[in-house]
Formats: sequence, C-alpha cells, structure tokens
Amino acid sequence: MEIYQHFREEERPFIDQVLSLQSNVEMRYQRKETDFLDPREQYIFSSLMGSHPNLQWALFGGGNQAERKRAIVAPEYETIDDQDFSVCLLQTHYHDKFIHLEHRDVLGSFMSLGIKREKLGDLVVQDGLVQIVVADEVSDYIRMNFTSIKKANVQFEEKPLEELIESKEEWKTSDSTISSLRLDVLLKEVYGVSRKKASMFIEAGHVKVNFRTVENPSYPLEEGDLLSVRGKGRSRLMNVHGTTKKEKFKVTVAKLN
Repeated sequence: MEIYQHFREEERPFIDQVLSLQSNVEMRYQRKETDFLDPREQYIFSSLMGSHPNLQWALFGGGNQAERKRAIVAPEYETIDDQDFSVCLLQTHYHDKFIHLEHRDVLGSFMSLGIKREKLGDLVVQDGLVQIVVADEVSDYIRMNFTSIKKANVQFEEKPLEELIESKEEWKTSDSTISSLRLDVLLKEVYGVSRKKASMFIEAGHVKVNFRTVENPSYPLEEGDLLSVRGKGRSRLMNVHGTTKKEKFKVTVAKLN
C-alpha cells in the first residue's frame, strides 16, 4: 500500500490501527478514542487523518503544553471539545527534603503496578509534588492501589485539569552540520561522545528513538525524532534545513538541560 512508503517499517502496526479506527468510525457512525499517543504517533495519526472528508478528529492531553495526547475520531457532523476526552489529573505530595524522586522513579512504580504506558499521559515531578494525567479508566485503580514510590508513602487524589503545572524542563537548541542523519552520528554531536562510544550505547540497548529502543547505529533519523540515552537525558532532532555544498546536513537539535 502506497501510504506505508511515507513511514518506517516498524510503524506499520500503528498505521494499521489508525486505518482500522477510521474504517470503524465511518461504518458505525460512533466516535472512538485512542490511548495516549507519543509525539511520533501523533504525527503519524495527524498525517493519516489529514482533512478526511467524512470524519472529525482532535488531540488532547490535559494542557496546552502536553506531550502525550489521546485522540478522538468522530463522524463529520459531530463536534469534539476538550471535555470530551477521558482524561483526568491525579496528584500527590512527598517530603522532598528527605526523599529524592525523579521522573523515572515514578514511572517505574506505575509500570510495576501493571499499568500500561499507553494509559498514562504527561508526568511532572518537582518540588515535592507529583502530577500525572491518566486515562479515566485507570484512575480509580491508581488511587486505590498506588501507595508508595521508593520509600515515599503517597496517596493520589483527583484534581481539576486547570491545576496542571508546567514542567520546569528547559530545552537548549543549537545549529550543527553533520555528515549524515545516522543515529550514531547525531548522538556524537549532541552528547559530545566519540562515534564509537555512541555505537556502544546503541548496541547495548541504552538508546531510544521515539520511546522505542533502537540497537542499530546506522538507524536513519527524521525531523522531529525524540532521542533518549540512558543516564544522559533527552534530545530532539528539531529541523533538517538541507545540505551544504559538501553534502553535509544542516540541522537544529535540542537537548533537555
């Protein structure tokens, strides 16, 4: 099918899900809501939906700056508002003077509770506060069963989405010229390591592209790809501006401070 040519091979299952969703809504005239989608999945979803003549669609993740969002697809005669999305905000406090918690600690606790990542939206951990946007269908389960993170006793309670705080994360952007869009080449540039070291990180399974582990150093990157290296943080290939006369790529990259 021609549509697959515009995306990566490993993205076919998700493409099929979106196409099936379109067909289902068209045939049954009933709206459908997805789990939370990461930014790459949102890009694919939006590309496939486009200006579909028979359908309405929208994305929402709880706030204006949301990274992870749910999608709703509905018949063309319906309207979709933010309040239509099955998302809620849960919040808890912990004593940050005595316990240091990071994003990965909290997320790991959710995973150990058997909650799938697809049911969880954005997560903020700062100043003794944990906030997470979750799918409505798992909210009660979390509030009843999620009682500790590391050595911190916690009790989540639901809050209005308007109380969602913005993360203090800061991204620093820079312009670079690189020899290719290979994963190992960009890691070398962004994280200041040798290409050999970058390849070792990748082959050891310590690198993710768009939240999926990639173990191939020559993996080709595309504009908008989000990278994460274990212990070294996240970065993003923001823009590919074309090539120089020497056929090198002019790019803008961002790194999370």
